[in-house]
Amino acid sequence: MEQKYPYYVISQNVLPEVFLKVVAVKEILEKNKMLTVQEATEKVGISRSSFYKYRDAIFPFYDKEKGKAITMLISLQDETGRLSDVLNGIAQAGGNVLTINQMMPINGIAIINLCMETSQMVIPIEELITRLGALSGVQEIKILARE
Repeated sequence: MEQKYPYYVISQNVLPEVFLKVVAVKEILEKNKMLTVQEATEKVGISRSSFYKYRDAIFPFYDKEKGKAITMLISLQDETGRLSDVLNGIAQAGGNVLTINQMMPINGIAIINLCMETSQMVIPIEELITRLGALSGVQEIKILARE
């Protein structure tokens, strides 16, 4: 079954406690770079394995103050103009591409690793992802990291 919307907005009061604790660990680690994951997970009362299992699956809702950069992996059909369409979509949303690396296309699919600044965006990042995902030739978009 194809997922139409890979991201959802959910009220925190219906999330299992472990997800909220993972977010808390991420905030602790961000504020105190000297702490280890073990120390941060002990502070909030979850295991390191729980943290590692869910750390890439939950993020606070888009916050311009915190979300200055995002790194994405984009799978595109290897056709003329597909990358240009993605870059134009980012520019129209007010995003600024910081780095872009394209791997050699294999079986007609090119993998793009793209890092972009989001602080000047005029739409939420979730909407940009939805718009880019709807472009012709875009096969998949994965968020790798947020800063």
